[in-house]
Amino acid sequence: MKRRVLGSTGLEVSELCIGTLPMGPVQANIPVETGSAILLKAAENGVNFFDTAQMYRTYPYLKKVVQQFGNDVVISSKCASPEYKGMEEAITEALRELGRDYIDIFLLHAARVDETVFEQRAGALEALVKAKEKGYIRFAGISSHHVAAVAKAASVPEIDIVYPIINKAGIGILGGGLPEMLNSIETVRKSGKGMFAMKALAGGHLVGELLDAIGYVRAIPGMEVVSVGVVKEEELDLQLRIFNGEKIDPASLAGLKASKQLKIVPSLCKSCWLCVDSCPNGALSKGETVPHVDKGNCVLCGYCTPACPQFAIRLI
Repeated sequence: MKRRVLGSTGLEVSELCIGTLPMGPVQANIPVETGSAILLKAAENGVNFFDTAQMYRTYPYLKKVVQQFGNDVVISSKCASPEYKGMEEAITEALRELGRDYIDIFLLHAARVDETVFEQRAGALEALVKAKEKGYIRFAGISSHHVAAVAKAASVPEIDIVYPIINKAGIGILGGGLPEMLNSIETVRKSGKGMFAMKALAGGHLVGELLDAIGYVRAIPGMEVVSVGVVKEEELDLQLRIFNGEKIDPASLAGLKASKQLKIVPSLCKSCWLCVDSCPNGALSKGETVPHVDKGNCVLCGYCTPACPQFAIRLI
């Protein structure tokens, strides 16, 4: 598989990054052994880049890959804490859980915060800078769904890498639409910072348009890598074929369709609205008895699931 260099970092990674969110407890919650086997197969077939996060709870899935491939594996993780201590503890946790001396990329996990994110999370950013100075992380960055935050990141010297949401339908983009996010991405490209893309399939909404959706993001100037989540070996095999440039028979894609759904069980919901506050895209709002789901903004990330104390939310 071809490798690309993330901006001016010198960090060489596979064009396909495997996102671990879908296989972990926040979404499909497949057995660790099953998930680890899929990730090992990806690494054996040339994928050296994997994305995770403190809130995904997928470090156990990645640990066997790290043990087998060592520092040849590039890990990107993130933390949503705005404070120095919270970020510092998240980095320590990642090092411990993965059994590594450093994490390659560590990001501010700031999906919905606008351009004020660097002020609001000054403590967390300082922790990233200090960790980089000590060698605990190699590069600092930000993961964001917000047009203004992505554009602002281009001028923040402490930020090495930007991880924006982008897909051909513009689903999940905050603070503007697809044209505005493309403009922000171009601003980052011109700055020389590294970039890789999230939600190319819009959380599963664009599975039925798989080739076009992946191709659209890969063609964006400066977008060196696309992160794609997998939970089945067949899904990985298909992505490997796509990113290796193999011919894909359209007939083999005929049965693909979006199937993931967010469901709320009315009998369990206690109308506490904690899920509303947890949604990175503002796709949940208070309803008469249960939260209302705006399907146009929901990227099926599952971040609301662990926020519900009644286990009333299902991502199926």
